[in-house]
Amino acid sequence: MSILTKQPAQKITVNFYQLSLLDKILYSLGVGFGSGLSPKAPGTVASFVVLFLAPLWLWLGISATIISIVLMTVLGVWICDRTADIMQVHDDARIVWDEFAGQSIVLLPLMVFNQMHWLGILLAFGLFRLFDIWKPWPIRYADHQLTGGFGIMVDDILAGIIAAAVLYAGLVVATAYGAI
Repeated sequence: MSILTKQPAQKITVNFYQLSLLDKILYSLGVGFGSGLSPKAPGTVASFVVLFLAPLWLWLGISATIISIVLMTVLGVWICDRTADIMQVHDDARIVWDEFAGQSIVLLPLMVFNQMHWLGILLAFGLFRLFDIWKPWPIRYADHQLTGGFGIMVDDILAGIIAAAVLYAGLVVATAYGAI
């Protein structure tokens, strides 16, 4: 577990070429294959990149997708913790693996209701970004109280679960009224 605290810090430049092979892999995953290095809104950019996983999730099916998301989450604690250590900053905006897992969760209701189309995907994206940025309780609590890789991951997982619940409820209502 990282001993870094949630204090604002100067962003350091990471010399990728001086990292060990394992750290290069973990850092690359932590920054979302480069999406987290966007100079503006790296979390939003990473969440958008995740939308391109929708065909993979459809191909895998719901059970394998859930297993994949659980693995992304569990491994994400280690990935985010190590990436934060490399950057020497807790929950640096460039660390976006948590967005990969959280945004993927919100796509699950679309799979359940067979609504994995562009409008549904954009709605899932918007809901996740809303809850990830707004951070209502318990997301805000987790974001402020938890540290290390676990703390980095938990707020986005909660945002994903809450956004998925809202989307699921909306799909239930839309189905009940014959809208889909």
